[in-house]
Amino acid sequence: MRRVVRGFWGPRKESAEALTRRWKLTLDRLAEILPAGGSGAVWTWRQIHSSGPATDLVPNEDSLLAALRAAREADGWSDRVGFGLRLVLAGEQDWKIEVSGNGGGASEFLLQSMVIGIGSPDNAEIPDGNLLAVVAEAWEPDFGDVTDDDVLDALEDDAGFVVGEPCVGWVGFLSPARAALLPEGMRAGRKELAVGGVLLDIAPRGDVKDVARAYLRLRGAGALQPLPRPMDRTVL
Repeated sequence: MRRVVRGFWGPRKESAEALTRRWKLTLDRLAEILPAGGSGAVWTWRQIHSSGPATDLVPNEDSLLAALRAAREADGWSDRVGFGLRLVLAGEQDWKIEVSGNGGGASEFLLQSMVIGIGSPDNAEIPDGNLLAVVAEAWEPDFGDVTDDDVLDALEDDAGFVVGEPCVGWVGFLSPARAALLPEGMRAGRKELAVGGVLLDIAPRGDVKDVARAYLRLRGAGALQPLPRPMDRTVL
């Protein structure tokens, strides 16, 4: 069973040191929330490179900072695109966790992102809201979701969703300005986060129709409007 936990935001220039703190918080919290997904007291990730073999990465500040600096020094790096890392953890049987992030850039057209793909045993209990809260608290995105291919396909086919625009899954996150546009009577459970914005508990996993209905309501209320292009802000 596979799901993705995602957050997206507009241009926000940041140093490698600032991004290291965000990455470390993300990886530390993943290990706390999904202890069955890896092995050992400290997980060892595999860093996937654009060329050459994967290498081990222990999620401490020194290793993460070195990886981000190496990304900055690679051919073709641009401060507009920012720093990208891709990590994979092939842990216990039937578990696979992938973390791909791109942050610190100032592109007016390319969203910055954090995407966590989780493959798990069918009977595993996955706290989706807690996982999306990690992305929200570590990365302060504009919007985010917990979703899968079935939901995304249904939104495209039945609700007019266009890839790259804001959307929600069975759990969603909206930054404060988006949360202020929530329509009255929206039944989704809401949880305000200390960093700002709200988590929305929209539907049980597998209830694609309810997700599509919520998406249409939120889009109609303006809560899922795209950031204006060229982007001149991090959040709506």
